[in-house]
Amino acid sequence: MSGLIERARKLKKTIAFPEGTDPRVLEAAARLARDGVVRPVLIGPKPDKPPAGVEFVDPATSPQLAKYAALYYERRRAKGTTQVESAEIARRPLYFASLMVGAGDADGSVGGAVNSTAETVRAALHAVGPHPRARLVSSVFIMALQDRSQGHNGLMAFADCAVVVDPDAVQLADIAIATAESTRVLINTEPAVALLSFSTKGSGKGPMVDKVVEAMEILKARAPELSADGELQADAAVDAIVGKSKAPGSKVAGRANTLVFPNLESANIGYKLVERLGGAMAIGPFMQGLAKPANDLSRGCSAEDIYNVAVVTALQSESN
Repeated sequence: MSGLIERARKLKKTIAFPEGTDPRVLEAAARLARDGVVRPVLIGPKPDKPPAGVEFVDPATSPQLAKYAALYYERRRAKGTTQVESAEIARRPLYFASLMVGAGDADGSVGGAVNSTAETVRAALHAVGPHPRARLVSSVFIMALQDRSQGHNGLMAFADCAVVVDPDAVQLADIAIATAESTRVLINTEPAVALLSFSTKGSGKGPMVDKVVEAMEILKARAPELSADGELQADAAVDAIVGKSKAPGSKVAGRANTLVFPNLESANIGYKLVERLGGAMAIGPFMQGLAKPANDLSRGCSAEDIYNVAVVTALQSESN
């Protein structure tokens, strides 16, 4: 993380944390402020002994509440949300933090230590909204591997491990494009994107293979400049010898740093196996496709996890 931390420190971004009373969030925010990595704003009442450099905002007494309620109403009135409902929703810490981001008063938000993924993502979608150029909101994990010869100095991007359950070919191409950009921003290198399958270049047949082949054709049409290939089996994507044997002539086989899985099931299983059996660190998941970054934590997260996600959130905000 050291390189990411140094990059984030130079940006001086403001990150909102909706679960400001959670001890893990307090610990992470105190360290972020002490290290000068981001300016943390915790949503909730100010404790008796607040950490140095950490700002606290209580929605109930905030002078910004009316502005945020109006912003929420503007975004959601077409869905039938009333002004009275908007005022009530804006008071909720999860929505208040997301509305801070939507209003430009914070550069990103980090939640999910207490709230569920569904709640956290819903607040981000309603209060921040999708990026104008994005067709889909998805997620990415940055995997820090023991073997630094893999990926880019041991760093790889895995998607989508958390949000889109069963993407069709168009959505798979969308995920690939978004994840390639995440590789540029977070890993600081040019992406080499592998669309994974149980088949390599026609070795297997069936609708699941056809979906990946179609996604690759869409990807070529929409992002011809991108270094991408598929369909590739996982070993062909990451092992140079196997890649040369199974996909001769491929510019990605054997050197992929960005892995796009065919569905959430395979992606979630894949990243957890690499983490638990391969000794890798899984950093994320990070949301892709939002107008501004709003990231979700696991409810089993540590203060260290929260710190790391805040660092990446700051980097994401620079690219939006």
